[in-house]
Amino acid sequence: MKAFVKIAYYFIAALLVGFFLAPYLWQLVTSLKPSEELANLPPLLPSRLVWQNYAEVFTGRPFARIILNSAVVASSTTLLCLALGSLAGYALAKLPVRRKGVILMMVLAVSMFPPIATVSPLYLIIRGLGWRDTYLALIFPYATFALPLAIWILTNFFKEIPDELTEAAVIDGCTPFQIFRRIFLPLAAPGVFTAAILIFIFAWNEFLLALTFTATENSRTIPVGIALFPGLHEIPWAEIAAASIIVTVPLILIVLIFQRRILAGLTAGAVKG
Repeated sequence: MKAFVKIAYYFIAALLVGFFLAPYLWQLVTSLKPSEELANLPPLLPSRLVWQNYAEVFTGRPFARIILNSAVVASSTTLLCLALGSLAGYALAKLPVRRKGVILMMVLAVSMFPPIATVSPLYLIIRGLGWRDTYLALIFPYATFALPLAIWILTNFFKEIPDELTEAAVIDGCTPFQIFRRIFLPLAAPGVFTAAILIFIFAWNEFLLALTFTATENSRTIPVGIALFPGLHEIPWAEIAAASIIVTVPLILIVLIFQRRILAGLTAGAVKG
């Protein structure tokens, strides 16, 4: 009976992994297919591997600049959210702030507004500030939508840290900011990494605001850049697939490198000692 349960467990796990990997594998196969086989099924696998599709992504297009734009925007958004979110989370978790629950609910309410409902007023503000088609036009709106998530995650992490550490640090003469920087921030590293990965992925993949607030390759990000691949009379499916593989690899590497910290962050507080 135990052997049957174990086999069923691995079978279901394999099905789930295959289900989630199928779109990525399909894109990978498409990116390596010759153009004459793209619309033919079968064959499922390409008769020969065509690496030219990956070279074509960077030929005649400013795709390298677009990748740089996404890296700058996503990194800046992540750093801004972590800087503000960690301070706010520490204050809500450990400092004597009145009505913490109300404040936290108001912060989370910001993320409840659908982005499409805020595009018009944000566009008017950004145009009035002269930020359209710049990095700032994306970094600050992205931070606005991602900051509630960072505050929520980091507040819960700071709450898990014993208050006795604060009391001991106060006795040693530490200021609240020193306690935050030297004690709480290092101990909350799993939560910081978890928030950082989620925010970075959000900023890396966001499409609607990037489409609205950018106009040229000076600030255009990856989702918009790939969406503009189709020409007037044809859609370069193989190049689109190759581009999607190229821009997904960095996210996969980041998750693989920091998977232990991410797992620790997502499961922190799930089990009480």
